[in-house]
Amino acid sequence: MSRFVGRHRAARPSSVQLLRRPAVITSAAIATVSMSATAYASTGAVGASNAGSLKVTAPQAAPATANSTADAAAKAALVKRVATARTVVTSRSAAQRASVAVTAGVNRAAATRSAASVAAAKKAAAAKRADLATKVAAAKKAGATKKAAAVKRATARKAAASKAPATSGSPKAIAASLLSSYGWGQDQMGCLSNLWAKESGWKVNAQNPSSSAYGIPQSLPGSKMASAGADWRTNPATQIKWGMGYIKGRYGSPCSAWAHSQSVNWY
Repeated sequence: MSRFVGRHRAARPSSVQLLRRPAVITSAAIATVSMSATAYASTGAVGASNAGSLKVTAPQAAPATANSTADAAAKAALVKRVATARTVVTSRSAAQRASVAVTAGVNRAAATRSAASVAAAKKAAAAKRADLATKVAAAKKAGATKKAAAVKRATARKAAASKAPATSGSPKAIAASLLSSYGWGQDQMGCLSNLWAKESGWKVNAQNPSSSAYGIPQSLPGSKMASAGADWRTNPATQIKWGMGYIKGRYGSPCSAWAHSQSVNWY
């Protein structure tokens, strides 16, 4: 069981602390001198005058020197420990600052790389969208051009079909389809119909026994119609083309040729 220590009992100071106080040092020196004098008187080896001399000089010099040396050593040790602690703290602080700086640099570099990566990804996506838009626009334009060309071709075919002369059917139908090719209107068809009805009756193989005129336009001789086609003997379209060319060159129009035929009985 531990010994009870009073509440108001003061702690005893250490010998080093006592030696650091001037009054304590003086009391200790006096006590030492008194003990030395008593011992000397009991032995009778030293006189009263020597005892007084010891009381004044001997006890004061040695303890003061020892305590000063110990105090200086303690202070030097304390200063050294403080300096060491400061060095350690400074080193740790510098290391921590360096670590923080390195971490901050790494974070900044990572952030920069991340921002650059995001920017590159956005740029690539924008370029891809632009390329796709260009391709779509080109495809639409090509489709529109192709459609327009198809419509144009169809329209041209339709127009050509409507204007193309007939190559089959009745001779009069063929002739009617060819009038516009020679710059004539349908008003010339009546004159042409009367002219060739009088000459051949619109028969492909009609032949004049006295003059040897042949075909619908009564070409004289019939071989002249070979300039319109090798099938002049049997093809009404070939005969009609040659006959219209002849009328165009000689009379200008079917009605002029019909008027001449009425006047002189030939054309």
